[in-house]
Amino acid sequence: MRDGSGLVGWGEAARFEVSGPDRFAQADRWWQEFVSHLDVDDPLGVPGSGPVAFVSMAFADDPGDSVLIVPEVVVGRRNGEQWITTIGASDPAPLVASLSRPSAVRYSNGQLPVTQYREAVRSAVRRMRSGELDKVVLAHDLIATTDRRLDQRFVLQGLARRYPECWAYAVDGLVGATPELLLRRTGSVVDSRVLAGTTWPHDGVSDEELAAALMSSEKNLEEHDYAITSLAETLRPFCTTMSVEGPSVLRLPNVSHLSSDVIGTLESPTSLLHLGSAVHPTAAVGGTPRLDATQLIAQLEGMDRGRYAGPVGWIDGNGDGELGIALRCAQISGSTARLFAGCGLVADSDPDIEVQEAHAKMRPMREALEGL
Repeated sequence: MRDGSGLVGWGEAARFEVSGPDRFAQADRWWQEFVSHLDVDDPLGVPGSGPVAFVSMAFADDPGDSVLIVPEVVVGRRNGEQWITTIGASDPAPLVASLSRPSAVRYSNGQLPVTQYREAVRSAVRRMRSGELDKVVLAHDLIATTDRRLDQRFVLQGLARRYPECWAYAVDGLVGATPELLLRRTGSVVDSRVLAGTTWPHDGVSDEELAAALMSSEKNLEEHDYAITSLAETLRPFCTTMSVEGPSVLRLPNVSHLSSDVIGTLESPTSLLHLGSAVHPTAAVGGTPRLDATQLIAQLEGMDRGRYAGPVGWIDGNGDGELGIALRCAQISGSTARLFAGCGLVADSDPDIEVQEAHAKMRPMREALEGL
């Protein structure tokens, strides 16, 4: 959901789990085969009507499990239109329980605590200054434990209320609100919102001053350029035309980002998952060069990101859909949530500042868990 538009599903008509370097191709084949056996009655015929699978892909080839879930019921709303899609004889009316919120949240170190994250950033900066690579994105995690089982709806409600500019999502326990759209396919049009380069509120500094400093920061502009270039270069072979608009400053309650939009026209029909396989991971969440950066991430983080920073969203029976990047999120299980935050690093990055940035990026999930 974004600003009141999107898809909500419940129940589980089908499920496909996959891992490994060919996870996108396997997921795409499974989905196309599943759809081919359906008798579809869809008079609306818009993206997101008819059969839909919710998608959450692992960040890395290994480890990490990806999942596609086909809900029994999907409710859609977009551009003034609303619809309900059911699979089989499913009852479209769910049993709705009241929202439950925790009264206490306790935090503890995850697999990569802040002190070790700072050292990982310092090591990465040394490697970049020696010329081994241009950019890498490192993340760390934080464990939140609540006094009762977490209600994902409560967490989503808080995220959607405070961050309407972001895409709020929940797929198989991965819950968050991402400001970054990896890919959206609507017929022959494909577009992306690329974010890289970040600042956050400082005492005595106005929003206008922060935005001006971000737009003139060589470090942030360099980081942003790597992200745009990686997305455009991997998407361009599929397109007959392509344009890049930006950068501009996207302001959110906790941080501001440099933001650019990439819009292309597909040369031939190509499914969203196939396109996602080509562009993931962009330099916005991996680095440049891609292979060197992903290898360094595995080496320095030493943790399983799971589906954090992987594509998350939905795909319909025509191959249209939206894939955001799973940022500002937590993997929720019972009364435990594993929160993630990461920062793009270049040779001029300062480890202490990057730790502050990661802390600012944790804020949306912490507030949502605490009901602020």
